[in-house]
Amino acid sequence: MTDTRTAVPARASRVHWAWLVAFAAFVALVGAAGFRAAPSVLIDPLHEEFGWSRGTISAAVSINLLLYGFISPFAAALMERFGMRKVVASALALVAAGSGFTVFMTESWQLLLCWGVLVGTGTGSMALAFVATVTGRWFVKHRGLVSGILTAAGAAGQLVFLPLVAMLATDQGWRTASLVVSGAALAVVPIVLLLLRDWPADVGTTAYGAPEGEQTPRATGGTMRAGGSAMRALTALRDAARTRTFWLLAGGFAICGASTNGLIGTHFVPAAHDHGMPHTTAAGLLALVGLFDVVGTIASGWLTDRVDPRWLLGTYYVLRGASLLVLPMLFAPTTEPPMWAFIVFYGLDWVATVPPTVALCRTWFGANGPIVFGWVFASHQVGAAVAALGAGLTRDQLGSYDLAWFAAGGLCAVAAVLSLSIRKSSPEGDPAPKH
Repeated sequence: MTDTRTAVPARASRVHWAWLVAFAAFVALVGAAGFRAAPSVLIDPLHEEFGWSRGTISAAVSINLLLYGFISPFAAALMERFGMRKVVASALALVAAGSGFTVFMTESWQLLLCWGVLVGTGTGSMALAFVATVTGRWFVKHRGLVSGILTAAGAAGQLVFLPLVAMLATDQGWRTASLVVSGAALAVVPIVLLLLRDWPADVGTTAYGAPEGEQTPRATGGTMRAGGSAMRALTALRDAARTRTFWLLAGGFAICGASTNGLIGTHFVPAAHDHGMPHTTAAGLLALVGLFDVVGTIASGWLTDRVDPRWLLGTYYVLRGASLLVLPMLFAPTTEPPMWAFIVFYGLDWVATVPPTVALCRTWFGANGPIVFGWVFASHQVGAAVAALGAGLTRDQLGSYDLAWFAAGGLCAVAAVLSLSIRKSSPEGDPAPKH
């Protein structure tokens, strides 16, 4: 241990390496969020240039969202097998390739491949299971807070890129916007390679807040080498699926995805444009959702360290549902005060659900918590994919998104009931008793 610790630079005594890892993870998540923010402002430009229906374009978004979710648990397992640094760097390169190749497409299937498969796989490889992996390995103290900060990285990426993508798409064309996002994802790779480390022991330290000399267990590494990353992910799913808690979390999170990424994240801009609002103005509003989401998610992480996560989830879903039910009455050609109120209120609640959900997965499923959360997050993306496609088809058939907003608002009430139905684990964090 002495020899290992002498390898740590002197400055590590002032800035714990866990914070450098958290910084690298935050920047990586911001970079990945760039192209995922693009679909909402590119739906109309693609429709105008190629004549593809909103349903067709929404299908590409649905593939992206599905892969973003279902790659996540396997990516969490791959991070245990090959390391976070290799997986995240490769994922960023894949996002850059997918977004860059879109400039050459001429057929709708190419949109499905680039926008859906490549970018979905890349972003899914560093989805929220990545957040659970970083916080589980590197933090004992402030886990909830760090979970909130890293979860907010997606909103920060939206905040940074969405107005830029909208402006470039309007002034220079959607191809320029796609290339800029591709370059931004590539620019993050050196930061990941320089600062991201897989385990505290790799740099001769311990997780932040851990007792002196106590190393983060690496026992799962042996399981990974013996059984393979795919088997580890599937085994974790098999074991988790035997519990009532897993299905309650998965059901609630599916509705969470439908009411955020799938609906607002994909269709808010074209819906606002339907009511006469310019794309750039609507994109700016959606970026503000991201701004308030950063605040709300960090606050949710802080609350998760102090309040029963089940009650937090129930409250968040009720508030979100209420805001979605009034949204159809707020659309107008200009940004009126009620719309600003919605942006603030809804933004604070956008992904505030993540820290308490991560905490519940960690409490109930222990060392498998990050991988189980990956599967719970997969359900989130199933809901998002269904909502993205369903809302696009609703707009094509009815000429309005109103039905989609009302349906999502009602489903949020269901998610609140599911969350409050989760029972407390035992004081030792053991799973609920068998039924």
